[in-house]
Amino acid sequence: MIKGLFMNKVVDKIEHDPHAKQLYGQGLIGLRGEQWTLHRRITNQAFNMELVKAWVPDIVTSVIIALRKWEKESEEKEEFELDVFKELNDLSPEVISRTVFGSSFEDGKRIFVLQEQQASLVLQAIRSIYAPGLRYLPTKNNMMMRRLEKETRESVRTLIERSSKGRENSKNLLSLLISASEKEREFGVEEIINECKTFYFAGNEANTALLTWTLLLASHQEWQDKAREEVFRVCKGNNLPSAENLNDFKIVSVNETLRLYPPVAALTTETSEDIKLGYLEIPANTQFYVSVAAVHHDTEIWGKDAREFNPLRFAESHKHLASFLPFSLGPRVCVGQTLAMVEAKIILAMIV
Repeated sequence: MIKGLFMNKVVDKIEHDPHAKQLYGQGLIGLRGEQWTLHRRITNQAFNMELVKAWVPDIVTSVIIALRKWEKESEEKEEFELDVFKELNDLSPEVISRTVFGSSFEDGKRIFVLQEQQASLVLQAIRSIYAPGLRYLPTKNNMMMRRLEKETRESVRTLIERSSKGRENSKNLLSLLISASEKEREFGVEEIINECKTFYFAGNEANTALLTWTLLLASHQEWQDKAREEVFRVCKGNNLPSAENLNDFKIVSVNETLRLYPPVAALTTETSEDIKLGYLEIPANTQFYVSVAAVHHDTEIWGKDAREFNPLRFAESHKHLASFLPFSLGPRVCVGQTLAMVEAKIILAMIV
């Protein structure tokens, strides 16, 4: 039934809280209909596997910088603690800034600061009782959100103008979106800004959560030892991960973490027309709440050890298409999942 729901063309995303649009800027996450089709076609081109592989050196560089920072902080200390979530939350913007903006990544990191401030205000607004028109009143928070939105869009627009003139790196995401906009009349500067905001917000939050949970590997010493052995074998000693050896990692994989601790615990969707799912007749405008966590822990699907950590569970492809959906399923599957998986695998391998 889950497969039928997400693969159906007349099933779409539920409209988000208006405040949330401040974060993803009317990008792919919040679009529907023809607009979504256009944006999806363009962003698909920017996230194909060959282009993602070209970003591997940028990801490796970002991780090296983080590791050197941690090593410096730990010098001459018998014990050393890191706030893992905070450190990874700093690393993820570094990676995304390099892959999105190329040589302008330092300016790109400033946008992350603005987005983090915006996220804090948006979460406050979402948790409050929603009253139509309230977001237009000149309250302190509303005025701050408007200022941050304006500054973010101006910052991205400046980088777009710079990239359009220079084109020093045609492989970064921004350059690819600019090239696409030159071919598609309906995809202009505002659309590029919206997608950049979306990638920043969605990419950072999900990957930081994923990697934080993955480092629970430390509580499974036997798997950590096996993972370290695999890293040295695949990387031939102290060499760094590369685009060529990524597929050789089997234990150093984040699939089992995604299964046990999916970054998005539930997915919501809505029918735009009457549909039939199995023996059920579903009327239009019916909303569905799919618990990803419940599906991923179902013992009938994954066996009696469904709650146990076992990375080799994914050594072979799983049989049930709809039993593993950390990035959703069907037409709405996360467009950036290839980059997310590659980034997570490289970071984990280098830390191990």
